[in-house]
Amino acid sequence: MSLSSNSSDHLRRVRDDIPVRLWIVASISFWEKAAFWGLTAPWQNYMQHPARLTHEETPGALGLGQVKATRIYCAFYIAYYVSPILFAVLSDSRLGRYRTLFVCLILFNLGCAAMTFSSLPSSLAAGWGLPGLIIAMICVALGGGGFESNMAAFLADQYAETDPRIKVLSSGEEVVTDRVLTIEYIYSLNYWLGNVGSLSWFAVVALEEHVSFAAAYGLCLGFVFISLLTLLAGRGYFLRVPHESKIFTQASQILLCACRSGFRLTRTEPEYQLEHHRKVVPWSGQLVHELRRALQGCRVLLAFIVFYICFDQMQNNLISQSAQMETSGTPNDMLPAMNQVGCILFTPLIHHIIYPLLHKRHVYLKPITRITIGFGFVVSSMAYAAIVQNVIYSSGPCYDHPRACSSVANREPNLVNVWIQAPVFFLIAMGEVWAYVTALEIAYNHAPRNMKSMIQAIFPLMAGIGSASAMGLTTFAHDPNLVIFYALLAGGMAVTTVVFWLVFRKHDRNDAGDKSDAHVDIGDTPSTRRSERTSMIADFIPEPEHVDMELGLISLPYANSGLVSPEQSNLTSKTLVSQKHGIGVEVNGSHFGPGASTDEPVPGQQAPALVPEAAHPIQLPPSPPRSPSKSTRKLQKRQPRFSMVS
Repeated sequence: MSLSSNSSDHLRRVRDDIPVRLWIVASISFWEKAAFWGLTAPWQNYMQHPARLTHEETPGALGLGQVKATRIYCAFYIAYYVSPILFAVLSDSRLGRYRTLFVCLILFNLGCAAMTFSSLPSSLAAGWGLPGLIIAMICVALGGGGFESNMAAFLADQYAETDPRIKVLSSGEEVVTDRVLTIEYIYSLNYWLGNVGSLSWFAVVALEEHVSFAAAYGLCLGFVFISLLTLLAGRGYFLRVPHESKIFTQASQILLCACRSGFRLTRTEPEYQLEHHRKVVPWSGQLVHELRRALQGCRVLLAFIVFYICFDQMQNNLISQSAQMETSGTPNDMLPAMNQVGCILFTPLIHHIIYPLLHKRHVYLKPITRITIGFGFVVSSMAYAAIVQNVIYSSGPCYDHPRACSSVANREPNLVNVWIQAPVFFLIAMGEVWAYVTALEIAYNHAPRNMKSMIQAIFPLMAGIGSASAMGLTTFAHDPNLVIFYALLAGGMAVTTVVFWLVFRKHDRNDAGDKSDAHVDIGDTPSTRRSERTSMIADFIPEPEHVDMELGLISLPYANSGLVSPEQSNLTSKTLVSQKHGIGVEVNGSHFGPGASTDEPVPGQQAPALVPEAAHPIQLPPSPPRSPSKSTRKLQKRQPRFSMVS
């Protein structure tokens, strides 16, 4: 039984306990991220530089030069960002998330194996270096990209609770669990573990420097093999959501129908099609509603294109900026690692200190608000980068042409300490924790139940568009114009932030309204089961959702069923049965027709006349009268008579 949240408004909402199986799935993501970041970290040196003759030289293998190495690297990331779409379709319509993850990890293992064996000195001497690299990149782009689009949804699937419940903390405080807060925490946990796994970069680079490329890539092969073994070991333990093979066909039909109906999804509803076009469609009104929510979520993700234009500066221009300053022996490409360190530090800070403090005051930041805060930190990071660049240009010896003035020998940097750049990466990290994690959460919560992987794949696609745009802007990123360049990025992100808030803030208000319909599970007792039966009329909504012409059934949405929170769009239904000889309500398999009854009248409620409205002139085929079912006869014997108007 479910109890309205009105009786628990005074209780603090908290995240639920995380099941053990979810931690095990999170460990799979940890090892995969350790393999991915470890594998890609040495690629630039591996491709760009030739094999070194002394240990003082930069490590290398293929000697392709900077231009070719950069182009190959960018091509890999384009494939990595696009491949999630392919695997999302396979996951949601054919294989399911578990099998898709298995295929992706197999591909990832093959890629790491190809990289390891082709980087052996004997293989490089035989000319297998470049072919092995290309094979490895293809396998990792497919496997890693497919893993990315399915893992987050598979992780959230392991939390199966849908109803809030009251629990008592060790301090004696009564609180109510909240699924939205729990899903938010799960995505943050996945993000945090991914950043911890990315610290393998340090170990891999050390092996590259002091041992060999083959040893470095062999370590990554070990990481991803552990990930595969863990997935296989939990085959019978993990929760697997069944896939629906027709979901994409029906979704495509709905979108095509909307295009033919003036691009309005409301006109694709089954009852609209039946009333206006005399057409029975194969999809349900629930799927239309879920698809509408999914498209709203995708609109939110569009803003992340500009976010990723700023984010990708860490991979190129900010590394070049650090090279213009005095590093005092610190590798200039180590500064971006401060972003990962910041993510590892800030994620628990926000979720274990800031959020609990706000929740104690009954302040719950909604998704759009959190993303806006994250965007604000990214604006600050680009503004600070512009300030740092201005400091560099204001310092000697080369001022606005660092390392390029002819009067200074040995291409010396300007006299600025490189560590003043570190706040840029910490600000970006803070923006990621607030915005990036929330975007993944939105993609999961707004996606239809059988299209979660597909909607999750939209986010990497936005990242790919942003990365491609950032690559196109590199033409304008050169001295002495870098102050203006970073200032324009900050201004563009600021405009995006303001527009984003003005356009989407209404979604936060809608979420707040939905919270009023939340329910709290207080257990299953005879009294609660009896109350459940008597409340069948109270929340009746006389709006047909679906008509089955063969069975003569009209399905009506039942918004306040208490089964799940409205945010998840898992609408349930009660069925209005219309026959030639009367109308009744069917609840949990029991039919309440004319003369059917309930235990007692519902206080303050008057049973409505259950007659289809004139706005929906539905001609139902005649059907012979049927005798009451066994369950109906039992209910009629137990309960007082309570006739319903037909």
